[in-house]
This record gives sequence, structure tokens and C-alpha cells, in this order.
Amino acid sequence: MNIQNTDQGYHYNVMRRAIDLIDQGGPAMTLDDLAREMNMSPAHFQRLFSQWVGVSPKRYQQYLTLGHAKALLRERFTMLETAHEAGLSGGGRLHDLFLRWEAMSPGDYAKGGEGLTIYWGWFESPFGPALVMGTDKGICGMGFAAESGEEHAMEDLTGRWPKATFIEDPMRLRPWVLAAFGADGALDTAPLFLIGAPFQIKVWEALLTIPSGHVTTYSEIAQHIGQPKAVRAVGTAVGRNPVSWLIPCHRALRKSGGLGGYHWGLPVKRAMLAFEAAQVDAG
Repeated sequence: MNIQNTDQGYHYNVMRRAIDLIDQGGPAMTLDDLAREMNMSPAHFQRLFSQWVGVSPKRYQQYLTLGHAKALLRERFTMLETAHEAGLSGGGRLHDLFLRWEAMSPGDYAKGGEGLTIYWGWFESPFGPALVMGTDKGICGMGFAAESGEEHAMEDLTGRWPKATFIEDPMRLRPWVLAAFGADGALDTAPLFLIGAPFQIKVWEALLTIPSGHVTTYSEIAQHIGQPKAVRAVGTAVGRNPVSWLIPCHRALRKSGGLGGYHWGLPVKRAMLAFEAAQVDAG
């Protein structure tokens, strides 16, 4: 099910191939080189880039370089305690939507989803096929299959709540998905229903304060939740985030500027960071 008039899944596949080419050829690869490698005219390739992210391919190339993560840490590192006070959390067209959230109680979480009905559906997203799951209260799961495959994504998310009842119903989720990916004309909010252990919830709440186009580090998150020595546990909780993109675990980097890991594949993480940075700059 497409969430916008343009085929975003197709655009992501173009971007994915471009990422590989840029990795291989570096910044020296020109627009003509990229277009030729993908059997497109330079004008058509440039148009696809502009439709997807709103900046030129050359500018986008800069966002995809390995040095971009370090530049983000230098220029857009977010002190979580002051993010909202500084007015940063509203930055970026994509995340101007209002996110409200609530969490499942620890006791209910321990039941493995027993008595819970979870609706699910597949959607096209800016980052390839997205599996979205939600309860009556909000989105509880979001995964991306461009790198891992649809079967793995389904097994991954359903395995988190083994005693829940799963029902395919994409139309029920569609308004929230439209809002989640910033589709034109989407007026609804994207409510979240967080299903996790108390420590995980704390980490995910911290992630929700990171503004679009900005980043933080695992150690900064540990400081923010009052457990500065729990950096490794924080990294594990970030990796177990069930609602990728909306709970922006892709904005957490290593202190060195390295990307760290990403549950749905590093190319997806890099594309998300580049997409957001370009949206903020274009906005």
C-alpha cells in the first residue's frame, strides 16, 4: 500500500543503489557517472533525487559520506536536557507532526502480549517496505525490510509479543502511517504505544527528545536517564527499539562519530540521517 502518490519504495531503491555507488566511488563520482550507472538520464536521476529529498544529488552525496556522522556530532549534537527548551524538537518538516505516546505497564509487558490485539500491514515508505504494527492505542512496531527481507521483519516484530493476537488490517493503521511519514495532507497524529521493560522505556523516551536532523551519543543517553555507566545497556535498548523511525534510534551514534549498529541495516540508518539532514536544510 503506497502512503504517498509518489512511489517512495522505488525512490529508496534508487537511493540504495546510489549509496553503494558513492561508497565505491566517493565524492569524485559525478551526477553523470551516477545516472549512467543506473541507466538513467542525468535529468531524470536529478528529478528523482529532488522528489525524494528536496536537494540536489551533489548535496545529498555530502550527507551520505562517512564523515557526515562526525560532522553531525560537531554541528548538531543535542544535549538531551535542553533540546526542548532550545526549541530544537520542532525542527524539520518531516517531524513537525505531533507525537503522543504512552507505555504498557511493566506487569502487562511481562505477559508477553497476552490479551493484546495487534494489527499489522505493509506500507511503502521513504526507506523501502515498512512493516507497521499497532494496537487501539497507537503504533507499537515499525520495521524496514529493504535489507533484512519481509519474512525476517515479520518474525522479528511478532516474536517480541509471542502471546498477542495478530490481525492484518492496514486500513486501520493507514492514517497513523500517513502522519508517521509526513505524507501531504495527513492531518492525523501518529500516537505511539510503547511495549517494553521500564529501562527500555526510559531509553526510548530519551530518543524521542532528539530533534530531527540532530544526533546524540549512547553515553549522552545514559547520562540523561541517570545511569552514566550503563552505556552498553543503553546500546542494547536502542537496538531493541520496536518503533524505528518514530522513536529515532537512528540518531544515536558512537562517541567517536561512528554510526554504530542499526537493527534494520546500516544503509537504512545512513539514508534516514541523510534524509532528515537534507529536509532540515531544505526547510
